[in-house]
Amino acid sequence: MAFNTKIDFSNLTIEEIDKKIITLKKELFMLKIQKSTKQTIKSHLLKIKKNQIAQMLTIKTVYMNQK
Repeated sequence: MAFNTKIDFSNLTIEEIDKKIITLKKELFMLKIQKSTKQTIKSHLLKIKKNQIAQMLTIKTVYMNQK
């Protein structure tokens, strides 16, 4: 799985950013549930998802401040 950078997200609209944030939060939630139930997961994905959510929220804030 390739790690996405801010450059990959910078061309999204605010609505697309909101949808992506919701999707990432759902994925993070499912990973946390899998971890808590002792299922096999790739633990590095937790950090990646958190980082992607932070990047999306930062991009959303920048867009909102520009308007």
